[in-house]
Amino acid sequence: MTDEDYMRQALALARNAVGRTSPNPLVGAVIVRDGHVVAAGWHRQAGTPHAEIHALRMAGELAQGATLYVTLEPCAHYGRTGPCAKAVAEAGIRRVVIGMGDPNPLVAGKGIKILQDAGIEVKCGVLEAECRQLNEVFLHWITQQLPFVIFKTAMTLDGKIATHTGASQWISSPESRHYVHELRDRVDGILVGIGTVLHDDPSLTTRLPDRVGKNPVRIVVDSLARTPLQAKLLTDGLAPTIIAVTAQAPADRVQAMRQAGATVLTVGDGPEVDLSQLMQLLGQREICSLLVEGGGSVAFSLLQAGLVDKVLAFVAPKIIGGREALTPVEGAGFAQLDEAVNLRDFQAQSIGPDILLSGYVAKAQK
Repeated sequence: MTDEDYMRQALALARNAVGRTSPNPLVGAVIVRDGHVVAAGWHRQAGTPHAEIHALRMAGELAQGATLYVTLEPCAHYGRTGPCAKAVAEAGIRRVVIGMGDPNPLVAGKGIKILQDAGIEVKCGVLEAECRQLNEVFLHWITQQLPFVIFKTAMTLDGKIATHTGASQWISSPESRHYVHELRDRVDGILVGIGTVLHDDPSLTTRLPDRVGKNPVRIVVDSLARTPLQAKLLTDGLAPTIIAVTAQAPADRVQAMRQAGATVLTVGDGPEVDLSQLMQLLGQREICSLLVEGGGSVAFSLLQAGLVDKVLAFVAPKIIGGREALTPVEGAGFAQLDEAVNLRDFQAQSIGPDILLSGYVAKAQK
């Protein structure tokens, strides 16, 4: 077995907690002694022991002289828990193999230094690309303090999200809809525009047939506070709801929504919600990942502002036509082709009868 083999085991362990560790990263750890795995662990939830601690507790005395494989640099600070690097050194680990360094300013090389100062051999950068992919949400949030924004849409082969009469259920297949609920289970927040709320009255919750999912925070972009007080988002009690309005929203409507249990944020003087400021506020609230699920105008505004990080487009093998039929991205649109949003690392996969197209928004280097 190679270092890469053991790191793959650590990565597999880390994935057990997808959607459960925010705002912390996903981390897996494996302890190997004399060519045998003697302990393993993963971080389960923010505020609970980190992966290294779980593994060290399982290993006990077998940690003496062993090698620790961990997907992310052990932490070096006191936060919700104590510093893992110090615990690793005190356990008698001889060698530590790390997937990638932690860009968190509170760690960023400090964990590695603690280990090296204790005389431990450290190797960093094993399967780094896979480790970065695993924690793309955490890496984005910890370095930019903004949510990792995923724009999701489902459309027909001719690019329509509804017929000209507004009928949209269901364009995508049951398999695609299940995939979306799996995605909701992993993200911290889900965002729609007021048009989606008025037209569909969605619950925006996670519904999985085989287990209880985690409901994300619901966020509505609603400049003038038009969300009906009887909307499911305000009455079902299934998840917190944040409504973003502008200073032009009627004060009585804002107060009524607050009394209904919503958190109302005034974001900009109007007439439209300042989406850049909204992302900053959500990031401050430790909403590290955000799924954008509705509203062509909101989608265009986010794309135009450079706030979208990843695109997921489900394409169904259907054609409905219609000049007035809605499309995934509306708004004013870009005037020139060289202004268009380009995607990198573009991929396609089959989801039931549909095709899922995905890619990352190619952004100019700052």
